[in-house]
Amino acid sequence: MSFEALGLHASIVKAVTDAGYTVPTPVQEQAVPAAISGRDLLVSSQTGSGKTAAFMLPALHKFAVAEQSQASKNAAQEAQNARARGERPRFKAAQPKMLVLTPTRELALQVTSATEKYGTQIRRIKAVSILGGMPYPKQMQLLARNPEILVATPGRLIDHMESGKIDFSELEILVLDEADRMLDMGFIDDIEKIIAATPANRQTMLFSATLDGMVGNMARRITTDPMIIQIAGSASKHENIVQRVHFVDDLSHKNRLLDHLLRDETLDQAVVFTATKRDADTIADRLNIAGFSAAALHGDMHQGARNRTLDGLRRGQVRVLVATDVAARGIDVPNITHVFNYDLPKFPEDYVHRIGRTGRAGRNGLAISLVNHAEGMNVKRIERFTKQLIPVNVIEGFEPKKTASAPRSAARPGTWKPGDNRGGAKPGQRTFSKPGAAPRKEGATGGGYKGSNPRPASERTRSSYGDR
Repeated sequence: MSFEALGLHASIVKAVTDAGYTVPTPVQEQAVPAAISGRDLLVSSQTGSGKTAAFMLPALHKFAVAEQSQASKNAAQEAQNARARGERPRFKAAQPKMLVLTPTRELALQVTSATEKYGTQIRRIKAVSILGGMPYPKQMQLLARNPEILVATPGRLIDHMESGKIDFSELEILVLDEADRMLDMGFIDDIEKIIAATPANRQTMLFSATLDGMVGNMARRITTDPMIIQIAGSASKHENIVQRVHFVDDLSHKNRLLDHLLRDETLDQAVVFTATKRDADTIADRLNIAGFSAAALHGDMHQGARNRTLDGLRRGQVRVLVATDVAARGIDVPNITHVFNYDLPKFPEDYVHRIGRTGRAGRNGLAISLVNHAEGMNVKRIERFTKQLIPVNVIEGFEPKKTASAPRSAARPGTWKPGDNRGGAKPGQRTFSKPGAAPRKEGATGGGYKGSNPRPASERTRSSYGDR
């Protein structure tokens, strides 16, 4: 099927074709025609399935075929007359036609960037991001443009709503992207407040890894006769991603093994996931000392620093990104060949999202989890969720002193193709592990370098995960 066959406006088809896309993905094939017809949508699809285009293309189609309203013409003429008289136009609340809510800043910026790419042939359409970490004066300037499309994180959006800078009375389309993640991060009250401020006759599209539980309950409340589309569940098999577990005895063993794995000749770019922001900074610093081009990415960083880090990753200047779960949401860099779970995620769903950072756009990828023996049950929970057994791998010279606590399927070293486990540390090459560092006691909490935050994930509050 072609994009023309989806019923999209010619200008949208041209923009998509110019961007290099020729065939719609399965989620786009089902969602785009239904959204064009005005249906509410509940969509469950895996990361990297093309869901951004699935909701943005039909919205842009609607704006492309709609004539500019007389009110907008009058407003534009009034602003032009005011400028001609040398007056500064008074600020009026922005009245967007479309609102996209995302859990993180990075995903919001990614959606905005995709919107600009798909809307290059529609000159009057403006899309802006409103998110935490951006200076308020800058956001006021963006809102003063009265954009048709607003992409926002819930916390910062609430701030502008309460100050009267945004009016949703003219809203036509509401999209909740990665709704499950927003609820996990504690944004339920903010989301309910935002939805209550929108017109009841709006079109609503909800995209989530799962449509069960709290997400399903909310979805039923905010939609009207929705079309349910399930392309792939959150426990997608990621058949193009090889998954492995390496058991480690202690922190020193983990650090030496990570150093070795990062020297794989087949590694182009990698993401190393940690449980805490402090660990992300510490590990990135250690990797840089060891000669890797590494950078940290987490929620405590200023938005400008986060943007520079992601730009460096996309340009290939950063080879190893050390990130927390919330910061890595929305990262879509095709050259990421490896994902490392330095710490296992708190929820099995996060494991699926993590490994989905590699193997993008049909490419192959490798996902490796460095697991302390005491975390064996966490691995089993992930296996039950994904309905896959993750093979255990052992590298010569890095064997754990203990064996796995239960019989598992062991993968032969060096079986991943092409080139897995080649290019290991050469004789004389130093690693970022401190020589003679005292190993941590087995089963100790934290899982980061010495001095990292020892709190278990269960004790972290919304402020640790939230993104205002």
